[in-house]
Amino acid sequence: MSSFPTDLTTARLILRTWTDGEVAAVLDGTRPAHWAADFPAEGDHVIAGLFAEHPAWLGDYGHRQVIERESGLVVGSIGLFWPPSDGTLEIGYGIVASRRGRGYAPEATRALAAYALTAPGVHTVCANVEPSNPPSIRVLEKAGFQRWSTEEQIIRFRAITPDLS
Repeated sequence: MSSFPTDLTTARLILRTWTDGEVAAVLDGTRPAHWAADFPAEGDHVIAGLFAEHPAWLGDYGHRQVIERESGLVVGSIGLFWPPSDGTLEIGYGIVASRRGRGYAPEATRALAAYALTAPGVHTVCANVEPSNPPSIRVLEKAGFQRWSTEEQIIRFRAITPDLS
């Protein structure tokens, strides 16, 4: 992993690694001006609280804030749970309610998954979704992921090629 994580840029988004200050702001409840009014969401609080235990999540192939290019505001987060297990990385994502329905989650998921598949030893990016969460299922389908398996309460999706467009 590099010491200077790469920003990923899509048509409408920038995926940028969290800074120490942004993690601290989530944990202590301060509100930087570059955050959407409804950021951070509950999941962002959970992830920020786990960074100390999982410092690799802040590396090049880790978690990122989703920044709306037009406004410059942080509107969500997306992340890879590094390190890979047998060549597989899990991905998770969330967009704040005020920006949902704009296609940001599939756009960010497609970009980060394609990037993850360039990491040494990584051949699969996967996500687990509860059947009761159709919006998340649609995100993964729109991002080019394929259903891999269905267990009792979980549908597993995966991307196994670098071209997810």
